[in-house]
Amino acid sequence: MSLILHIDTATSVGSVCLSKNGQVLQTLVNEKQQDHAASMTLFIKEVMQQQGIVPGDLDAVAVSAGPGSYTGLRVGVATAKGLCYTWEKPLIAVSTLQMMAQGVLTQTQDNNALYCPMLDARRMEVYTAIYDGGLNVIVDPHALILTPDAFGEQISKQKIYFFGNGSDKWQQLMTPNEHALFIPYILNAADMVPLATAAYEHKSFEDVAYFSPFYLKPFHSTIKK
Repeated sequence: MSLILHIDTATSVGSVCLSKNGQVLQTLVNEKQQDHAASMTLFIKEVMQQQGIVPGDLDAVAVSAGPGSYTGLRVGVATAKGLCYTWEKPLIAVSTLQMMAQGVLTQTQDNNALYCPMLDARRMEVYTAIYDGGLNVIVDPHALILTPDAFGEQISKQKIYFFGNGSDKWQQLMTPNEHALFIPYILNAADMVPLATAAYEHKSFEDVAYFSPFYLKPFHSTIKK
């Protein structure tokens, strides 16, 4: 049995989801990134009230752990950690890129392909990784500066799906290849459910006090003169 609250604020679209035993009960979505800090707590309260769930009913809280927007990740992780500390619940961290791959795999049901999520990291850079049809890591998450022949080794061997808010600029830049498929995708906390449920069953929990988002790159702020 697992009743899990899922929180995602890694991109401009934030969402909250409740799941029970691996099945989605309800999802609420916010498309205004500047409102994540205010909206997430309200969404959490709303979805729990609508499902008749109180904090004591929950078994865990899961959060999209990055990579992604620095500000968004901080909001989501801080919210999840605060709830876990207050409600005395275990914290589950889910890779943002892997949950994206899970979401597209659910759409395609294509276990023979590779999956390449892409999150925009500004200019010609993306956060990306490659997973197989079993969501096993083929290429570890990393920050990549795109070139026309990036992913040449993988594309030459088999079909690969590209998706996420960084995939458009790759599609415009890449050398055309019949193995490269582009599919629309918007991040959603519901795509975290299978991964978070498996983590709960294996008791793969994070240290609430010390856990921090997986940024991939150090944060640099501009100092005003």
